[in-house]
Amino acid sequence: MENTTIRIRKTLKRKLERLKAYPNETMNQLIERLADSRIDYEPLSADEIKDIEKGLADIKAGRVYTTKQLRE
Repeated sequence: MENTTIRIRKTLKRKLERLKAYPNETMNQLIERLADSRIDYEPLSADEIKDIEKGLADIKAGRVYTTKQLRE
């Protein structure tokens, strides 16, 4: 494993410390976990993108229901 030193502000270090999954999680483990969580291993399909666009068009056109209407 190659080691690299980085400089970060104290405020960022405190934020990272609060994101630890468990007290003994190393900064390397934390950063790796955070980086892995941002990778989308299952990108949206063309059909899913079309459905999202259709839903956004419905919202824009006012074709929506309130929660109360749905309950009735």
